[in-house]
Amino acid sequence: MLPFRPEVAARLAQLAPRLLDQLDAMTDRMVDVLARTEPAYRELIEQSEQDVRASTRSNLESGLRSLISSAAGTGILHLASARAVGRRRAAQGIPLEAVLRAYRLGGQVTWEALLAVSRDGAGQHDTLLLEVAGSVWRTNDVECGAVAEGYREEQRRLDGVEEQVRQQALEGLLDGRGSDPAFVRSASELLAMPLDGRLMAVVGLPGPDGGPALDGPGEALLKRGVRSVWGVRGDAQVGVVVLGAIRPGDLLTLLRGAARGPVGVSDVVDGASAVGAAYRLAETAVRTLPAGASRVVSIDDRLPEALLSNSPEISSRLVGQSLGGLLELPDDERGVLLDTLAAFLATDGSPTRAADALYCHRNTVMHRLRRIEAVTGRKLTDPRSRLLWQLALLGTENGQPERRSA
Repeated sequence: MLPFRPEVAARLAQLAPRLLDQLDAMTDRMVDVLARTEPAYRELIEQSEQDVRASTRSNLESGLRSLISSAAGTGILHLASARAVGRRRAAQGIPLEAVLRAYRLGGQVTWEALLAVSRDGAGQHDTLLLEVAGSVWRTNDVECGAVAEGYREEQRRLDGVEEQVRQQALEGLLDGRGSDPAFVRSASELLAMPLDGRLMAVVGLPGPDGGPALDGPGEALLKRGVRSVWGVRGDAQVGVVVLGAIRPGDLLTLLRGAARGPVGVSDVVDGASAVGAAYRLAETAVRTLPAGASRVVSIDDRLPEALLSNSPEISSRLVGQSLGGLLELPDDERGVLLDTLAAFLATDGSPTRAADALYCHRNTVMHRLRRIEAVTGRKLTDPRSRLLWQLALLGTENGQPERRSA
């Protein structure tokens, strides 16, 4: 604070004891005005008037002592108490705008008290104190800044605590606690979403850049009126979605618009008790996708792949036994034969249609198919062989298995 002229400082020092004697009256005036003009403070006063009075008196005293210290040349601002008030009011849920208005009211009450104690016998104000007015309001502005700083610090802390509690509720749902009615009631309140209707679980793995699989899914869904809760488990992004009136296919469409990596979606389940199972299905679905693929699939779209992915040992053996010597061929030949086999199976065993899909002659496809029969020891006409080949291709990444070691 800027120093006062000596005569102004002397007059303030003279008035200091009388100012401090006015603290109780100043407190009464402030509490009365706040109760009449600020609904948030009115409710707080009704709940705990003693706390509000004590806090108000302390704040007014801090302001007065800051003003008095400037007269003494020390210029100390007592901002710690202002920050503490900001934190306390944030915890009490008082809007920041109301808190700042209360602090500015404190500056007004302080100035009015200073004018009152400075009147002479004829009721005239001491003109020297006009120089103090700027200091009063500058001090008030600095204290308001400290209040806002403390308020926002507490808001950030509370937001972190609230987010942690929400994540704990989500974790409980994924862990299967949805069969506990008390937990479900509490989780529904914390997450601000109903848990007794149609629900779906979503699991996303990191995209090619290592970022989350879905870009702001909660906000994107909320714009369509769809409530959801999202969190992180290990390397996965997880969510529970309340379908409401939306169809499962529409949800998949919305998620595809936000997908930046592989995403698996469960089937529709009824109520919180089935969320744990839905989460496991969504996780299984996403694990069937290649790493980094920007795709959204439902568990029903990936049932054969899910069966194989849930039993890696069986899947590996099925690939080895079904494709046999094909895996031991040179890379170029192996790739061509696998592409041919995949096209042949995809066209219901039609060499002609497979040739069209591969942009080659039918005789070329027939030659390759005979080669496949020779190296695998299986017949194209055998339905079981076709089934095993189809499953073996599903059990490889993008239909390209690793070459077996000799």
